[in-house]
This record gives sequence, structure tokens and C-alpha cells, in this order.
Amino acid sequence: MARIVQKFGGTSVADIARIRHVAGVVKRAVDAGDEVAVVVSAMAGQTNQLAAWAREISPLFDAREYDTVVASGEQVTAGLLAIALQDLGVNARSWLAWQLPFRTDEMHSRARIEGIETAAIEARFADGQVAVVPGFQGVGPDHRVTTLGRGGSDTSAVALAAALRADRCDIFTDVDGVYTTDPRIVPRARKLARVSFEEMLEMASQGAKVLQTRSVALAMRHRVRLQVLSSFEDRPGTLVVDEDEIVEQHVVSGVAYSPDEAKITLVSVPDRPGIAALIVGSLADAAINVDMIVQNVSEDGTTTDMTFTVGRSELERAVDVLTGVRDELAFRELRSDANVAKVSVVGLGMRSQHGVAKTMFRALADRGINIQVISTSEIKISVLIDSEYTELAVRALHTAFGLDTEDDGENKGSSET
Repeated sequence: MARIVQKFGGTSVADIARIRHVAGVVKRAVDAGDEVAVVVSAMAGQTNQLAAWAREISPLFDAREYDTVVASGEQVTAGLLAIALQDLGVNARSWLAWQLPFRTDEMHSRARIEGIETAAIEARFADGQVAVVPGFQGVGPDHRVTTLGRGGSDTSAVALAAALRADRCDIFTDVDGVYTTDPRIVPRARKLARVSFEEMLEMASQGAKVLQTRSVALAMRHRVRLQVLSSFEDRPGTLVVDEDEIVEQHVVSGVAYSPDEAKITLVSVPDRPGIAALIVGSLADAAINVDMIVQNVSEDGTTTDMTFTVGRSELERAVDVLTGVRDELAFRELRSDANVAKVSVVGLGMRSQHGVAKTMFRALADRGINIQVISTSEIKISVLIDSEYTELAVRALHTAFGLDTEDDGENKGSSET
């Protein structure tokens, strides 16, 4: 017997037929003797519809009321799934965020989880009861409903698994695991039996969409074993685990890409202490995240060109912010480019293996792909390229690092979707 948290995303509970199917999946775990808590998303498209209604009524909505509206989607799914389980003879009930409670801070629409009280659920486990919990939401210090932002249901599931000291958190989605890269671009991309938390975190932050970055970071911090599974097919998935559970560490485990990038270059910025802090700080104050950064000092050492990336959707705001502080920054020119993409290779083996950058850069050069910006971490190298070469770059790197080759080993990498 194991204690398991199962999370089902929006496509998995898209309609009544899918909810009935999910109930069958949960029942199999119950019949196997497992203690089960289920976290559900809203039915596919419902959150977008609820958000659209709120914006239609008032573009300048109260964030507290917005959370009240959009949180209702998950509550509907939780109640419907509980009914479906009861119809199959499974002892089940739904729990809303305030009933546990699922405590968060007061930051509406992007709240952070501060604690979950699980005593009531655990007492019901003793009676064989399944707990069905709406994801994406909590209750703030003022006792009002809060929502967790993008990927919130994954975060809810991992946090609940940590609080329950669960043996595993199963994330059911519309893909059957984590792949070495996006199979839509590289048909020979392979599903992985296991991938480390660190690799998955890097892949998620570089564009892989199987798991949301925040939920992976939470799982790594609390050592919650994750399993990515398809809710549409009864097939083995991918385990996301500690590094010491992986027998062999390959040099490069996978290739990720992010098409939602934009590049900004500030030309001839005075080269003086504090200028970088002013640039990044101005954007941070506007809640705009800066990613890749490169600086080129002029020949006489008096000025520098600063190039960095932001999310493509934030480009217009970022340009407005920087233009607004132009007198302080004293740059000569601002250049922007939305036609760029970030491509990354990730692997634990990069810590000890030489020549990864050489192989990566040579593979891109051989296909005439120019590198605009480079950033690295201990287990990742990312490059910024012209967006029209994204798919070519992904395929080239997948081949260059031997990820096309069939292998019966259990860990060759990390994934896109």
C-alpha cells in the first residue's frame, strides 16, 4: 500500500466522459489498496472563459473578486469527480481550499502556499476515503479565496503530497512522459524512464512544458517523487527523482527550446558601477523578468552595450520602461528584436565532461545558425538564435549529442512535450 497524490489537468477532465474515465483511474489505485488524494484542474478552457467574463465586465477588476470567479472552475471539477467516484462505489468527497485549509499569502492571482492542514484528510484515509481537492487555489490571511497563478494545480498537487508525506505525486496530463525533446519536431525523440529534479527544473525553465517550473522546484525542495503519466493511455510514464536514483548520468540528457523570447540591446551605456543594477532594477520594478544577459565594453572602456532577453509578451512594456528612464541610463540607442528563440541542452553529465559547448556550437555552425547570446549553468548551455532556425537547431543538437540513437537505458534525458 502507498499514499499517492494524483493530479489531473484540464484536458484530462475536459468533459463528463473524461471525468468518468479519471474516476476509473482513481478507482484502480484504491482497489490496489493505496491511500489516494486527487487534485484537479478546471475543465479545459473553463478558466479562460471565466477570466474573459471578468475582463469583459471590467478591465480594471478587483483581484480578489477575480480570484473568486476563476477559482470556481476547479471547484466544479472536484465536485463532479467526487460524484463520479461515488457512482463507482468509491468512498470519496470533495474538499474546498478553505475546508482543509490550504493557506497562502495575500497575493491574489499569484499567491504562494504557506501551509496545508491535512489532519482531516488523513483521518478519512483510515476509512478508505478518497479526497478530491481543487487545485490552483487557497485561502489568504483575510479568509478570501486566492489563486496560485500559472501552473497552480501542479503546485497544489506537489504541496499536498509534501504535506501528506506521500510516497509519490502522479501528474496525469495529455502526454505520456518526459521526452528528450519535442516529438513534434524530432519524431525520434524518446521517452525517459527517469530524469533528475535538476534536469527537469532546467528543462522546464528553458521552455519544456510537461511540468511547470514552480512545481518542480517545490518537489525538489521537499523530495517529492513525481511521475508524469498520460491520462489517455495506460502506459509507463517518467519518474522525476533525486540524482542518486539515476544509475547513469549522460552528458546531455535533452534539448529544450523557448520560442517566446525577445531581445533588447542598449547601445553605448556609460560603463560605470550600478548601471546594470539600474537597468535590471527598472524592469524588475515593472514585474518584467530579465533572462540572458551579455555585456560588451567599448575599446576605450567608457561605454558598454548591454544585450538581454525578456519574454516576448513583455517586450513592448520593457521598451516603454527603459525609454522612461533613458535620461538616467544615458544610452545612445535602444534596439529590440522579437524574432529570436532560445535553445538549450541540459544534462547532469555536463558537470564532468569537457567539450559540450564545442559540440553544440559546431553543430549549429555547420548548419549556418548564428549564435546571438550565450548563457550557461552547471548543467545547461543556452543560446539565442534567429527564430526561423529553431526547429533546425533542435534537430541538429538532438543528433549531435546522440539522442537519436535507440537505447534501452533508463535515462537519456529531459523533455519538451
